[in-house]
Amino acid sequence: MTIGVLVFIACLAIGVPIAFCLGIASIAILYLKNIPLLVIAQRMFTGIDSFPFMAIPFFILAGELMNKSGITSKLVKFSDLFVGHIKGGLSHINIVASMFFAGITGSAVADTSAIGSMLIPAMKEKGFDDDFSAAVTASSSVVGPIIPPSIPMVIFALLSGQSVAALFLAGFLPGILLGLSLLVVSYIISVKKNYPKREEKIGFKDFISSCLNAIVPLLMPLIILGGILSGVFTATEASAIAVVYSLIIGFLVYHNLKLKDLYNVFVATAKTTGVVFLVIACANIFNWLLSVEQVPQLMANIFKEHISSPIMFLLVLNIMLLFLGTFMEGTAAMIITVPLFLPIAVSYGVHPVMFGVIVVLNLMIGLITPPVGLCLYVASGIAKISLERISRAVIPFLIAEIVTLLIVTYWPFLTLWLPKILGYIR
Repeated sequence: MTIGVLVFIACLAIGVPIAFCLGIASIAILYLKNIPLLVIAQRMFTGIDSFPFMAIPFFILAGELMNKSGITSKLVKFSDLFVGHIKGGLSHINIVASMFFAGITGSAVADTSAIGSMLIPAMKEKGFDDDFSAAVTASSSVVGPIIPPSIPMVIFALLSGQSVAALFLAGFLPGILLGLSLLVVSYIISVKKNYPKREEKIGFKDFISSCLNAIVPLLMPLIILGGILSGVFTATEASAIAVVYSLIIGFLVYHNLKLKDLYNVFVATAKTTGVVFLVIACANIFNWLLSVEQVPQLMANIFKEHISSPIMFLLVLNIMLLFLGTFMEGTAAMIITVPLFLPIAVSYGVHPVMFGVIVVLNLMIGLITPPVGLCLYVASGIAKISLERISRAVIPFLIAEIVTLLIVTYWPFLTLWLPKILGYIR
């Protein structure tokens, strides 16, 4: 296993895609242990041979369709009603729109691309610094996978055997707290740098129009969550219903979606799904080898021997996950760490649902930390600035997100209250 880990790190260091890093490391271990390479095909197939995994491509497709349907502008105008008049209005709109957008796509990178393409140029035009505009866009997109529906939460549910509904509910309050913390940082910076706000008042007619236009996209998360929580359909069925709803909105309500657009939408969905599923398949080989070598039991013994307090365990866990998120894609990191650390967390009295929110939040924060911060790359590309500049500008937002992470970690009420009162956990 030591050689396998070294091979994995070496591949990662020279820029090999994460799925192939896992696969090559697994092959090295299998070869050294004289295990037939036929195991590779078997474990890759069993890794993705799960009906609930169908929720992933459907949620990705629903997000792509909603993006094409032009909902971004509607959510931006709706957000403007609440925060546009505050100092630094457009930066606050950016964050609030991301919070609304989170209930539709469940993907941080999609959020960065959709919101950023519209608001970063608008913010620069109004006098906001380009590095600040890109930083607030990348930072706010982290909210996407926390507020339901969430693709990472679905993956965690499948890895841990926990209820998707419970995990979705558990992400609500942490997601809102995360958004509020970003709003505070945005306001402080806006006051310091004297960024503009919306001066003109919104008339009653425009107010009603913005609200009505926002109702249609915002109904989607209500339908998804309402159906799952009421037991009308499963998370997988909900993802398919989300696709149907997106098609209806695009073709019949907004009329922004054309038949010719579907090809590009399907291709983008296939590419994203292919990457996610390849990572899952290759990680399953690595996880199987970890299990065979009894690494989880060894890790548990090490933790128990050196760490007696759940508080210290959670602190060490956060540090490890934050570090891992800086250089590894979130899905791959989750697939490797969840089977390893979940039993240990439970032994310390940490609820599996709370553990899931902590893991997802940690790894999503990794999306705005170099060198593998995907949201930083997307935002810096839209703003046409260097990675160094956006990395410096994102630091105040990163600090706010880490503080939020610590609050979520040490205040279980935030994650467990909603699932408990609705009867999804004890």
